[in-house]
Amino acid sequence: MKNSKTILSLLLLFLFFTSSNSQTNVDHTPTPIVATFAKGADIGWLPQMEATGYKFYDTDGIEKDCLQLLKDRGMNTIRLRVWVNPNDDKASGYCSKEETVFMALRAQKTGMRIMINFHYSDSWADPAKQFKPKAWENHTFQELMTDVYDHTFDVLSALKSAGVTPEWVQVGNEIPGGMMWPEGSTKNWNQLAQLLNKGYEATKAIDPKIKVIVHLDEGNNNEKFRLFFDNAKAKNVKYDVIGLSYYPFWIKKDYTETIADLAYNLNDMVDRYNKEVMVVEVGGEYDKAQNTYEMLAATIKAVEAVPNNKGLGVIYWEPQGEKSWSGYSLSAWQSDGKPSMALDAFKD
Repeated sequence: MKNSKTILSLLLLFLFFTSSNSQTNVDHTPTPIVATFAKGADIGWLPQMEATGYKFYDTDGIEKDCLQLLKDRGMNTIRLRVWVNPNDDKASGYCSKEETVFMALRAQKTGMRIMINFHYSDSWADPAKQFKPKAWENHTFQELMTDVYDHTFDVLSALKSAGVTPEWVQVGNEIPGGMMWPEGSTKNWNQLAQLLNKGYEATKAIDPKIKVIVHLDEGNNNEKFRLFFDNAKAKNVKYDVIGLSYYPFWIKKDYTETIADLAYNLNDMVDRYNKEVMVVEVGGEYDKAQNTYEMLAATIKAVEAVPNNKGLGVIYWEPQGEKSWSGYSLSAWQSDGKPSMALDAFKD
């Protein structure tokens, strides 16, 4: 872990859950996973929220574990991001290897399927920024390829040793311009392809059945996806699933204006590249619950409608990240600590 405060927080969480389990006769063995449609949540903020004392409540006002609240709303999958050497800042820290193992175990014990999302950075990686970890800043490209392989293999090995083999692994987070700039920029596709393939190879070395995802933003933007994945095909990038983000809020259009474009892009990706597809990030405005509910229902319907079961699932990004704690407006949680009705879309 990064420092003693983080270690203490995890220890307290561990003691809480183990003591809670020992005081009841409930069997916490998870239900065996079947290959059903994935409905889930990225919950990277959750351990920080709990460490700062945030409480989660059901609609009846009774305090509950957040993971159980999500599961009660039809979710069966948890996505966890991984940073290389994160700090312990409330908003931009945590997500280390050790914490990822801890949270993956906790989610699996709740019966959830697991997705691991590698940013290959010490903090947020997204279309606007893809900063290399500080420890890798002065490495040659050959060393960076080794870094990607070793980091991916190390985290997944730790998970496997703890009894968790994720179902999916993302190599990079929202990378329309590449990752680990400048070496892995799309301005140098040969190098980006090699970095992506190192993540793929490390993942498959842990378990060939893990599906590797390559992920872009603006899932309704077919031109962006064709440009990227045409290049990926030309450079022989190895992957199994095309991951999409879909946020009508960020493109300043209501979902009704873009949902048909998302559906078209999903089907085009399957037809054009013979890959599976998955919306790995989605979100709507917390204070427009009905609209967010309808957007989620439409998104799930669009992915489920992809022929031959090649639409794998839909994952909400930080639904529990209530705005008073996170400052984030696209959660699906209310100011009273209760889930928004928007999440009921996952029940259907």
